[in-house]
Amino acid sequence: MSLSSWFAVRRELSPRKRSLLGMGSFLLPLLIWSAVSYVPAVWHPMVLISQPGDVDYFQVDMLVDKQLFNQELLDASSANKTLPVGEPANPVYLPAPHEVVKALYTSFITPPAQHDGLWLHQSLWQSIQVIFWGFLISSLIGLPLGILCGTYSAISRLFEPFIEFFRYLPAPAFGALAVAILGIYGGPKIAVIVIGTLFQQVLIIANTTRKLDYALIEAAMTLGTNKWKLLRHVILPGVLPELYRDQRILLGWAWTYLIVAELIGTSSGITWFITQQARYEHFENVYAAIMIIGFIGLGSDLFFAWLGKHLFPWDKSANKA
Repeated sequence: MSLSSWFAVRRELSPRKRSLLGMGSFLLPLLIWSAVSYVPAVWHPMVLISQPGDVDYFQVDMLVDKQLFNQELLDASSANKTLPVGEPANPVYLPAPHEVVKALYTSFITPPAQHDGLWLHQSLWQSIQVIFWGFLISSLIGLPLGILCGTYSAISRLFEPFIEFFRYLPAPAFGALAVAILGIYGGPKIAVIVIGTLFQQVLIIANTTRKLDYALIEAAMTLGTNKWKLLRHVILPGVLPELYRDQRILLGWAWTYLIVAELIGTSSGITWFITQQARYEHFENVYAAIMIIGFIGLGSDLFFAWLGKHLFPWDKSANKA
């Protein structure tokens, strides 16, 4: 198997090569993470104290900087004192892979630190609801408006200049205004998701709609099709597979606004769980929660990709995904 076959320009890879590269995309960062975590020579800037010796402020299981430990070790040796003992370690904010894997299970069965706190699955459900309603509202407005902008030049000229301006404004900046209007609970969080995705959605959908082969539109108009039937029977069926793919990408965009959105008003959802765990320096739970978000996002995208193959069997690009 020649190396050039792996890097052929714009040539479809075989299923076996696609599977190998897909696994490699996950294995490569995992190998780097494992090397950093388990191989002291790679990067272990701290020392975990196992015996403090005669160093007054050293304590068992205390993390200290390696340079500080070496200096104290040298001073104790020069003064003929009991030497401290420790082993190389990483900072507390970088847990090892096995600790995060364990946390993926224990974080679900460990009760919250506060008596009125939420369990992880409850926090996660709150976040999913914010994403669902935010993206649903955004799509109900953005999809039809984007299709109309991509179809009719007058509508495009009326709406797109303002949308182009508005899409550069950071959605979190509207957090205080959203709280003033919608209260401190779920409303402003959903609003940030809507603001963060709606204007990008309109422009992306409009651009996708414009990519439809104009010959199809001309043929339909030559046959006397009115504007409503043109939109319903020609434009929509022609761009629907691409619009579906756009929505998959935009749904991932909505997830990226989640953490910022949930910090507005009362902290809630998976963001509340992450901030609480970071406060108590349970960073393995922080990594686990972040990975759970990734699993949900990737799982939903794979499901929608599979669904797209069945909804649009004529679409070749969908069947390659």
